[in-house]
Amino acid sequence: MHRQAVPCQLVDLFKYWYDHQVNQVKWSGSFSEEYRLRCGVRQGGLSSPALFSLYVNDLIDGLSSARIGCSIHGNMINSISYADDMVLLSPSISALRRLLKTCEEYAESHGLRYNVKKSEVMIFHGKNSTQRSMPAVCLYGTPLNRVSRFKYLGHIVSGDLNDDYDIERERRALSVRCNMLARRFARCNNDVKTTLFKAYCQSFYTCGLWFGYTQRAYNALRIQYNNGFRMLLGLPRFCSASEMFAAARVDGFEAIMRKRAASLMSRIRGSSNSILKTVASIPDCPLQRHWITLHCGPNSKRPDGQLIILSLMLSHRNGKQPDGQLLVNSMMLSRRNSNQLDGYL
Repeated sequence: MHRQAVPCQLVDLFKYWYDHQVNQVKWSGSFSEEYRLRCGVRQGGLSSPALFSLYVNDLIDGLSSARIGCSIHGNMINSISYADDMVLLSPSISALRRLLKTCEEYAESHGLRYNVKKSEVMIFHGKNSTQRSMPAVCLYGTPLNRVSRFKYLGHIVSGDLNDDYDIERERRALSVRCNMLARRFARCNNDVKTTLFKAYCQSFYTCGLWFGYTQRAYNALRIQYNNGFRMLLGLPRFCSASEMFAAARVDGFEAIMRKRAASLMSRIRGSSNSILKTVASIPDCPLQRHWITLHCGPNSKRPDGQLIILSLMLSHRNGKQPDGQLLVNSMMLSRRNSNQLDGYL
């Protein structure tokens, strides 16, 4: 904390706080004996994320200075961290081993130890390529388990970059929430049910990152969303989805996907994070192409998409207008030129 120029008074406060903290376990109204916690940060504490970030900041700097990893437009990216969840990115096995060695040395010097059982390795490959055998990647001398997909911060990532697994995860979660609302609030009026539906059934966690999926998985989620609203309001199963959402003044499935994509694009372009800046600087990356397709439609002509990208880049460089506002304006202009509706924008 001293190296990060944290005020001495604040450092002394945290030092006294952690040196004198006492803990107890509550069970069925009874408390255990007091005990001292001599390592780690307070779970659930407001200051804990910031303190842990300061603690592992040297590790992030060490990985970044190694200049080993995946080069994207000249920027070296080899680690993505959120609290104690870390992902190492490497184009080869030898480079990955060097990154793991750096992590092991840092953990040993700071009295930490990585959990080998919770650590996994995954290889990203093309859709048409076959998985090949690979040398073992070890952590503390123990080979790590190789998987074809894993869940990171609640989002399922697969080696073939297929988002069907994450869409299915969201479909099942949506089904649970819809059934819960229909069961617990069956006696409420439609206004209350509509408000609850907007609060619980329109989040679609990480849906802005979906771009490599099959139409079957995407339609299954859309049908689940429509049927959940019908069940909650007691509407006929085969009634018109667009009509019932318009009558209740609720966004349909496609409108939500467009809004989430536009929101994510705006936040990425306005972020100060170096990794997100790199993604925003690539106008032809798969994510941006998919976002444009959501707003302009799959049959829109290429000049419309180029108009959107150029408008966003001009807004970002000149800074005369917020990126999100110009994004909506350019999308509406593109859709008008292609004779498509822009009401949801």
